[in-house]
Amino acid sequence: MNWKGALKEYRNYLVLEKALSDNSVEAYLRDVKKLSAFCIQNHELTDCTKVSVETLRDFIVNLHEQKAGNKSQARILSGIKSFFNYLCVEEVIPTNPCDKIDRPRLERKLPDTLSENEIDKIINSTDLSSKHGERNRTLLETLYSCGLRVSELIELKCSKLFLDDGFLIVIGKGNKERLVPLNETLIKYLKNYISLIRSHQNIASGHEDFVFLNNRGKQLTRMMIFTIVKKQTEKAEIKKNVSPHTFRHSFATHLLQGGADLRAIQTMLGHESISTTEIYMHIDKKFIREEIIHHHPRK
Repeated sequence: MNWKGALKEYRNYLVLEKALSDNSVEAYLRDVKKLSAFCIQNHELTDCTKVSVETLRDFIVNLHEQKAGNKSQARILSGIKSFFNYLCVEEVIPTNPCDKIDRPRLERKLPDTLSENEIDKIINSTDLSSKHGERNRTLLETLYSCGLRVSELIELKCSKLFLDDGFLIVIGKGNKERLVPLNETLIKYLKNYISLIRSHQNIASGHEDFVFLNNRGKQLTRMMIFTIVKKQTEKAEIKKNVSPHTFRHSFATHLLQGGADLRAIQTMLGHESISTTEIYMHIDKKFIREEIIHHHPRK
């Protein structure tokens, strides 16, 4: 099977069966294209089913020579492994050659988190007398209280809000839905924003169902969310490197510190694997150690 035909079929698989976003599909294909270009150029290997363990090891050496770091190498290998898994599922090849390749060792970097007080400072820094104050306070509270990804926040629909019942429905990765409970503060903010601000906007065609809108009545962009977070963080005089994802990390950390079950946090965050959620166990241990050292009588 030649690379072009295999990549075409693989794209269809990612889109139709895995239901991945356009960005994810392109990322997976980009990794495989790196391997195909290497195989054709260095080994004259035009048949993707003939890729051996030795070929993959040569490819990894090539990545290293191109100064690709361990994190980049691991990501590329993960994408390539997925491609060969697909070929195995389709019974094009009997085994995955990536199974005999060791992934580069990665240091597990703990994500930055904000304290509950810092979260409050950022959210309360919004000027409610300004044009977008009510909207910005509401979206920041939604980002934190629901532990949403940026993509989930900008795609949030009015038709998925059930404020009287105390929950909303999020469309997460792989187009999977999950229920997220709402606290009383967020319910109040959402009701105020929708009734006082959003209901009086001229909403652009095709954007009627999006919760958070810009000046032109259109869905907010990822960049706009990053800008709002950066502006309010600076206004609150928080010196940490804060991004929208920091709110999600902080939400999960605070749940764990409050005694929430790891499986419950996994469900709230929409993690497919519990191993992704387990990073917060490391954060919690670090928090406990810092608390003990800070309050220890023999410090």
